[in-house]
Amino acid sequence: MIRYEEAPDIREMARDIVEKLDMNHIDFERVIFLRSFGSGSKNTIARCHALPRVWQKGLNIRAHYIIEVISENFDSMEEDEKVEILIHELMHIPKSFGGGFRHHKPYVTRRKVKRMFEKYKKSRLESVI
Repeated sequence: MIRYEEAPDIREMARDIVEKLDMNHIDFERVIFLRSFGSGSKNTIARCHALPRVWQKGLNIRAHYIIEVISENFDSMEEDEKVEILIHELMHIPKSFGGGFRHHKPYVTRRKVKRMFEKYKKSRLESVI
């Protein structure tokens, strides 16, 4: 059975990423960060879940997103790998923040994630100096 817990550490990592990469469209009031335990998934490290428009309309709420990290696969990673994974997941959230989802091609590609990660590292270095 899969168990979910809030992940404030992941929220803070994501907040730093969003700030340094100017991903200002991401509304932290409507993004939930969870850590799952007990997943049988061997290849999945993290997931981005979107609340579809039909659910938004039916429940009369605005769009929300969930970033889920799978503890068994994510927690033992190096810090830079975690940052890259979170960049990847955050890139799935469209600028409209309307409940849609940006797919891998053409939006969330390895090349684009690497480029964002390099920009993030450079921004971190500049803030230290």
